[in-house]
Amino acid sequence: MTETGADKTHGGMSASQWVRMAIELGPLVVFFLLNSKANSLFGNEPAQNIFYATGGFMVATVISLGYSYARFRKIPTMPLVSGIFIMIFGALTLWLHDDEFIKLKPTIVNGIFATALLGAAVMGKPIMKQLFDGAFNLTDKGWMVLTVRWGLFFVLLGVINEIVWRNFSTDFWVSFKLFGIMPLTMIFGLAQIPVLTKHAPSDEDGARSAD
Repeated sequence: MTETGADKTHGGMSASQWVRMAIELGPLVVFFLLNSKANSLFGNEPAQNIFYATGGFMVATVISLGYSYARFRKIPTMPLVSGIFIMIFGALTLWLHDDEFIKLKPTIVNGIFATALLGAAVMGKPIMKQLFDGAFNLTDKGWMVLTVRWGLFFVLLGVINEIVWRNFSTDFWVSFKLFGIMPLTMIFGLAQIPVLTKHAPSDEDGARSAD
């Protein structure tokens, strides 16, 4: 599909992909701000900030997914799956008043993504092509490379989350989600640009696929 002017690429990503990234980043910003400022805003004890932050995170996630659907008429698979788990683990956090549930959520979600991607790669099915929904035009080998790399990256994110939440304060964990995990994910994504270039279909490949 030909990109419109609004979808021209910037740094290897289209304008719509940057919008999607901003939509995904919004709930994390809300989570961080409420965890930092809830006690001054609502007069609660600082130790309760994480619960206010979790509630805000859930509301912001619903708004984000709703806007994504309104803007693009669909919700990408990974944000949707993550959003469902935010609702489930956020509800458990608030209901049981135990912040371990929201801290475990990234480990479980990253584990699910890693298992799905690496399992599909073992079976020879590069499912990143479906997850990116035609955002890039790559050969099957290129999609397989991305599938394996992102699968391994999700394993890394899950391990990092376990190390951070089990060994550092709640405030540090929340800050690291925004200022550590998000930049790391963006850097990793940008580092895949050479794959997009190397494995772009040649004109002959395009002609064969059109036959």
